[in-house]
Amino acid sequence: MTQLMKAARSGTKDGLEKTRIAVMRKVTFLQRKETTGDSEEEESGFFEVIGLDLDLKPPPSELGPMPEGLSAQQVLRRHILASIVQSERSYVESLQRVLQDYRNPLMDMEPKLLSTRKCQMVFSRVKEILHCHSVFQIALSSRVAEWDVSEKVGDLFVASFSKSIVLDVYSEYVNNFTNAMTVIKKACLTKPAFLDFLRKKQAASPDRVTLYGLMVKPIQRFPQFILLLQDMLKNTPCGHPDRLSLQLALTELETLAEKLNEQKRVADQMAEIQQLCKSISDRSSLYKSLSSGQHQLLLCETLTEMVYGDKGQLLKSKERRLFLMNDVLVCANINFKGQPDIGNLVPLGPRYVLKWNTPLAQIYVAELGQEGNAFEKDLAAGQQGVGRKHSFSSQLQNKVSLGSPRLFQELQDVKRDLEVVEQITQLISTLHGTYQNLNMTVAQDWCLGLQRLVRLKEEEIQSANKCHLQLQLPRKADKSGRPMSFMVVFITPNPLSKISWVNRLHLAKIALREENQPGWLCPEEEKKVKAPFWSPTLVCRLPAFSTKAADLQLGGAVHTPVQNSLLGFSSVSTSLPQGYLWVGGGQVGGAGHIQIFSLNHTSPRMLKAFPLPSCVLCVENVCPRAPEGNDERDEEESAAGSARPAVCVGLQDGSIMVYGNVDTGTPCLMAVGSPGVQPVKCLRHSPSFLCAGLQDGSVALYPATQGGLWDPGSPLVVKVGDGPVQALLVIDGCVWASCRNRVTVLEPGTLKTETFEAVQDEGISITHMVRSGGGVWMAFSGGSSIRLFHTETLELLQEINIATRTMLLPGQKNPRITALLICQGLLWVGTDLGILVTLPVPKLEGIPKITGKGMVSLNGHCGPVQFLTLACSSIAPDELRTDQGSGEDISQSDGPAEPKEDTPDGPDLPSDNAPPSRLKGILLQYRLRGTSHLPGLHLSAREGSRTDSCTPATSEEDGSIYEMADEPDVWCRSRPCSKDANRKEITSVVIVSGGAGHRTFHPSPCASQPGGDTDSTLLMWQLPLVL
Repeated sequence: MTQLMKAARSGTKDGLEKTRIAVMRKVTFLQRKETTGDSEEEESGFFEVIGLDLDLKPPPSELGPMPEGLSAQQVLRRHILASIVQSERSYVESLQRVLQDYRNPLMDMEPKLLSTRKCQMVFSRVKEILHCHSVFQIALSSRVAEWDVSEKVGDLFVASFSKSIVLDVYSEYVNNFTNAMTVIKKACLTKPAFLDFLRKKQAASPDRVTLYGLMVKPIQRFPQFILLLQDMLKNTPCGHPDRLSLQLALTELETLAEKLNEQKRVADQMAEIQQLCKSISDRSSLYKSLSSGQHQLLLCETLTEMVYGDKGQLLKSKERRLFLMNDVLVCANINFKGQPDIGNLVPLGPRYVLKWNTPLAQIYVAELGQEGNAFEKDLAAGQQGVGRKHSFSSQLQNKVSLGSPRLFQELQDVKRDLEVVEQITQLISTLHGTYQNLNMTVAQDWCLGLQRLVRLKEEEIQSANKCHLQLQLPRKADKSGRPMSFMVVFITPNPLSKISWVNRLHLAKIALREENQPGWLCPEEEKKVKAPFWSPTLVCRLPAFSTKAADLQLGGAVHTPVQNSLLGFSSVSTSLPQGYLWVGGGQVGGAGHIQIFSLNHTSPRMLKAFPLPSCVLCVENVCPRAPEGNDERDEEESAAGSARPAVCVGLQDGSIMVYGNVDTGTPCLMAVGSPGVQPVKCLRHSPSFLCAGLQDGSVALYPATQGGLWDPGSPLVVKVGDGPVQALLVIDGCVWASCRNRVTVLEPGTLKTETFEAVQDEGISITHMVRSGGGVWMAFSGGSSIRLFHTETLELLQEINIATRTMLLPGQKNPRITALLICQGLLWVGTDLGILVTLPVPKLEGIPKITGKGMVSLNGHCGPVQFLTLACSSIAPDELRTDQGSGEDISQSDGPAEPKEDTPDGPDLPSDNAPPSRLKGILLQYRLRGTSHLPGLHLSAREGSRTDSCTPATSEEDGSIYEMADEPDVWCRSRPCSKDANRKEITSVVIVSGGAGHRTFHPSPCASQPGGDTDSTLLMWQLPLVL
């Protein structure tokens, strides 16, 4: 251990590893075991920890007195290090308690409460995990003792947790966790003495943590480490010797945590399927397909099924377990059996009873905003009854979804009352007398008040639908052979759950299309842990240009996100990312062309097209950045003027055209000429500048103006090379410009430059650069390799040859890279062969090293991939609110936002049995607050009943229902509550590739031949919503 501590002090990863191996050779309890048998170390490849003194305490890990003169960041780093030490000490003590308080007594006691084999299985790999962290804790103690001198801890995490042994040991533990809990649960149910043993151990512990609470800690350990290292990295300045090590450590821990989470997900999926198989007859086709592994579980959750009567009354409600497979939806009853009093010691699993299963192709979701669903329209029309429709309500007739029947009936009652009042208004217009409180002004105010009630009811239904999942399922045909269907209504725990179900049902049905069967090719070992649903799904392909000109070439594309309030709550779950896709191109040496598509639907729709004087080479979206607290860059942006939403287009003739967004009619805001009239190869923007990379090796910087645009008259021009500037990046206020085989880092404020070689061969140029976290990936004009460079030290960190991935497809030559994109933990690579490759990278702010084997898309282009672009939008937190409309809590009316546990009926019961709200005596008024100012007699049967205004009681009732705005026709919604203000947004993501035509790649040579269509084509891959 002394040698390990000395190696930790040296601060080198290799030195610590060599010393660890040498120590393992000398120390007997670290030797690998070669024997076989039924012991917990039966599997080969793990070192056996025998004779390890669990009472051995590492050196005290305490920081010395704080030196004087430390900066605020140094003080914070000391506190974070103290948190790391304390957290690790507590974790090691928990592992020791598992062995000392539970495993050892159970193994030694006679008679045994658990057999030796079961005991070894339950506590499998706990010793090895404890050993890994004991060694880490010893090394950590050394670093703590020298903290004020070195201030380094990142390399220690890298050396300790980047080894395959750590992943293997934790993987075994995670995969065995569900089985271990099952053994403990069965022992609790069948052996009262074992249950009594667990209770006594819990009562004797100082913190009363259960055995489950102790054993779940290894699963939670690496996410805790990640949070601590993120805090440490945030308070480590650039140039600090520990910064790169912390970024690499964060990458290692994130990769390790992702792999363990994925393995835990697969293990839980297998356990759920096995539990479901127990409830199915072994003769059924569903049982055979589940047992053979043909189905993969995409989503499962406990929902509440609601059954309503003909009059909207709630008949019954019961919890169901819903399983979404890759091609079938299964619903099961839940039967909890066993002693409820052991639930606090170990979670009890339910038993299922199959209720129904339906292929996904036969399931339809009845939701707000899906006006194209004929079933929804027909059923809605049937529930609305007969009668003449009023012009006001008919505008939104098909936009009202099927919420609670009671709410829907109340809406129809208000609409019928509106029709009656309109008839009364027509009769009032025929009166010969003039009356203050019975005239056309009052009657029209009644109509306006009822129209507002209609809007209120529609918002209540929409709010209720945020927790209502309504599915149309097929049933047996009637006697005439006509297909029949029925509706099931589920209450989800919250709106996020509803969005997730609708989105994943939608994508799972698209994944069943021929082009997605299969859609991706991955190495054999990856198939065991990666479900097809986690792969991007090809949702559509379409021509890039509406014009039939055969020589139009693609230049670039960009997505401009918008928040479309006209879309329904569930439509945003199935539509593409809200906004518009701008696609530019043109004829080489000729005119240019812009095509704009609307993505506010499940498939793109061509919105607008217009010509340009020259061919489009690049497109850049300028979106104002929201302030993120006290940041110097926020002040800089504020000083320079907030940028206006705009789309900048670089042309072959040296022009830069700036257009407004689609909502303003895409006006041309300004036209800029490049210095020397050089073709504009690439565009990027920062808060202070619009940067243009030019053909002659110059970078033009146009300063921002107070109007939100840029000054075209005085650009700053910096020469970075003698070749074209192929790519630009803006990183931390600096501009990265690639010219030939070099990258120049330019600081716009001082015009200082720093240049480094990305590749030695001067005949190769850097064509693409993408940034993620603390690294930049680069692609080159020659070869099939990509390289990763550190953004701060400019050090080469990794090099990957993607040719090995494309060789998975037969008959393919070495590709050349033509497009790069990083999104949602995937590095997308487009090639000149039309093949697309995805490689896994970390998502956090560490180093985006490639951490897996990646996948190859079986859908691609007939020619080079011209571009890859990201379409991304967010659902505003306001969309998730369930308390819109009136001041009343909608959850008390219908559709709970947060159903309580152990309440199967949920909060719907009292609301659906409550009398209709129209019986509450609503004061029907809109603008009028009295009638005394109107001409004529006051019509009343009692004397002295004239009043200048409403009574306080009626005024208060009116104020609790309506909110007046300056413009009476605008309906005011209540202010978001504080808990909704901080709610995280939901992200919708689509990857768009552009190239010539579309082709499929399959192992059979005949199927992988290029198609005949070589027109410019867009392919769109959609990812599941990021919740």
